[in-house]
Amino acid sequence: MSRAVHFEIHASDPQASMHFYSGLFGWSFNKWEGGDYWLIHTGPDDQPGINGGLLPRRSAVPESMATVNAFVITVDVEDVDNAVSSALAGGGVTAVPKMAVPGIGWLAYLKDPDGNIFGVMQADTQAR
Repeated sequence: MSRAVHFEIHASDPQASMHFYSGLFGWSFNKWEGGDYWLIHTGPDDQPGINGGLLPRRSAVPESMATVNAFVITVDVEDVDNAVSSALAGGGVTAVPKMAVPGIGWLAYLKDPDGNIFGVMQADTQAR
C-alpha cells in the first residue's frame, strides 16, 4: 500500500504563510539548501502524521485548473514511471512531468480525473 509522505503549501507571501501556520498549528519551518523552499515539521516523529514544504506560488493567486498552485499531497511509490502510467490509464493527466529532486528521488505531478493535483515520489538518493 502506498502512503502519503509529504504535502506542499504554495504561498504568495511565504513569510506571512509561515507566520500563519506556525501560529495556528505550532509548525516549524526550516529553509532547504536547494532553493526557495522551507521544510515544514508538523509534530513529533513518533506520532502519526506527515511533514511538508512551503514554496513561493508561481502565480499571484491560485488559478482554477493551474498546475501545482495550492496544497499538494505527495505519495511515496516504488516506481514513479509505473505510477504515472497507472494514473494516465485511469483517466488522470500529467501536470508536471517526472523530474529529479537531487539527492532525494524522482517526482511527478498528476491530475486526477476531477483535476485535483497530487505528486508521486520514488526515493533515489542518486537522482540528479
